[in-house]
Amino acid sequence: MSAATLQLSPQAKASLPTHVAIIMDGNGRWAKQRFLPRVEGHRNGVESVRAVVRAAGELGIKYLTLYAFSVENWNRPKEEVDTLMKYLARFLKGEIGELTRNNVRLEAIGQIYRLPEFVQEQLAKTQAALARNNGLTLILALSYGGRTEIVEAVRGIAEKVKAGKLDPAEITAQIFSQHLYTHNYPDPDLLIRTSGELRVSNFLLWQISYAELVVTPTLCPDFRKPELCGALEEYARRHRRFGGL
Repeated sequence: MSAATLQLSPQAKASLPTHVAIIMDGNGRWAKQRFLPRVEGHRNGVESVRAVVRAAGELGIKYLTLYAFSVENWNRPKEEVDTLMKYLARFLKGEIGELTRNNVRLEAIGQIYRLPEFVQEQLAKTQAALARNNGLTLILALSYGGRTEIVEAVRGIAEKVKAGKLDPAEITAQIFSQHLYTHNYPDPDLLIRTSGELRVSNFLLWQISYAELVVTPTLCPDFRKPELCGALEEYARRHRRFGGL
C-alpha cells in the first residue's frame, strides 16, 4: 500500500480487529543494510513505534501490544542492552505529550522487575500521567516471554491449589487466562510480524491461539501507517472460523 493510500476500505473498517499485536523485528538488519551501528536501527525503530501507535489510534483500534523487549534479549551484549534501556526510558518520558493528545493509555506486561530502576520509575510515571485516557490502550511487552508467562501462571494456580483456595477440577481455560499477564485484555485478533521471519518468537503463546497472522517483509524501522493498513486489509479478507465451519 502506497503512502498515498492510507484510508481503509469499507470492508476493513467494518471488520477492524479489537486487538492487534506486533512483533517489531528487523532493527539490526535495517542498520546493517545501511552500514550503520545496530543502535541506529533501534533509534529508528522508535520512530516506527511512534507512527504505528498514532495510526492505530486514528484507525480506531482498541488495543495494541508491541513486543518491545524479550526475556531472551537480556542475552545481547551489555552495551546494546544498556542503549535499548536508555531509548526506552527516553521514549516513555518524551512521548507523554503525544500519547496524551492521542488519548492513549499505557500498560506493560512481562517481568517488569528486571528492568533497570530508572526505567521502572519512568514507566510508572508515564502510566500515571496517561491513566485517565480512554482511547487506544498501548501494551508494551517488556522483559517478556510467553513460556515464562505460562510457567508463572501455572505456579500461581498451583499455589492456590496448595492453599486450598482452588480445586484442580475447577481449573478451566478461563481460569488459566485469569493468571496470565494479559488477564485484563482481550486476546489479539491479529498478529503482525515485521522483517519476513516466519516464527512467533515466544510471544503471547497462549493468547494467539486463534489470532490471524500477517507477515510483512518490511523491517521494523520502515513499518508505518501504510504497512499497518495493508495488514488490516489482509485481516479483513480472512474468514475466522475458530475451529468451526
